[in-house]
Amino acid sequence: MAIDFEAQTEDGEHPELAEAEAASGINITPLIDVLLVLLVMLIITIPVHFHAVNLELPNSGPAPETAPPPVVRIEISATQQVLWNGELLASRQDLEARLSGAAQLSSPPEIHIHAAATAKYDGVAAVMSAAQRLGLQKIGVVGLDEYALP
Repeated sequence: MAIDFEAQTEDGEHPELAEAEAASGINITPLIDVLLVLLVMLIITIPVHFHAVNLELPNSGPAPETAPPPVVRIEISATQQVLWNGELLASRQDLEARLSGAAQLSSPPEIHIHAAATAKYDGVAAVMSAAQRLGLQKIGVVGLDEYALP
């Protein structure tokens, strides 16, 4: 590139020198980049302070052991006879009287219903609905493996 020494602008200056004077400022963009990196590093390295509050918490002892609720075994035979823990009940009224008495206990028992494989569904459903109606909540039907399908 050759410089033309005879070319001049309107104010009598050389055109390339006029451009050089306009760009003579300091470029501070790299300086700002370095300062931002240093600021990020400073923020990362500052330890985080956790505020602790000293409290005196109550000591809890071991949970009291609760005895399992008593279990009442109600058996329904194929002939619709109802047995209460092995004792034959004469009628549905006897069953309801015993269920009502069991529901009034401070710790109501669990009712386990054992139905024979050939027992009718309405007999089992009647026992379950009577127990529920009288306020017993833990009612279960016990399945026997001997009646399970292979």
